[in-house]
Amino acid sequence: MSIIAWILIGLLAGLIAKALMPGKDPGGIIITMLIGIAGGLLGGWLGKVIFGVDSIDGFFDLSTWIAAIIGSLILLVLYRLLTRNRRHA
Repeated sequence: MSIIAWILIGLLAGLIAKALMPGKDPGGIIITMLIGIAGGLLGGWLGKVIFGVDSIDGFFDLSTWIAAIIGSLILLVLYRLLTRNRRHA
């Protein structure tokens, strides 16, 4: 996939992850996109390590979107844990 496709998947996966985990986040659209892109990579890697499948096949494959959203959710939880500790300190 091209870099533009990764950015688009990352943006949408990050937005979906935020919609699934509503709440106040200090990050804006750039942080959402970065979490989504990194989440897609993390989800693809976890799919390969845990299940032995290539979960990043193409832009329109369901496995690509599921991997990106799950990875984004994981990173969003970690991001909230890290930023929550900073706000209360």
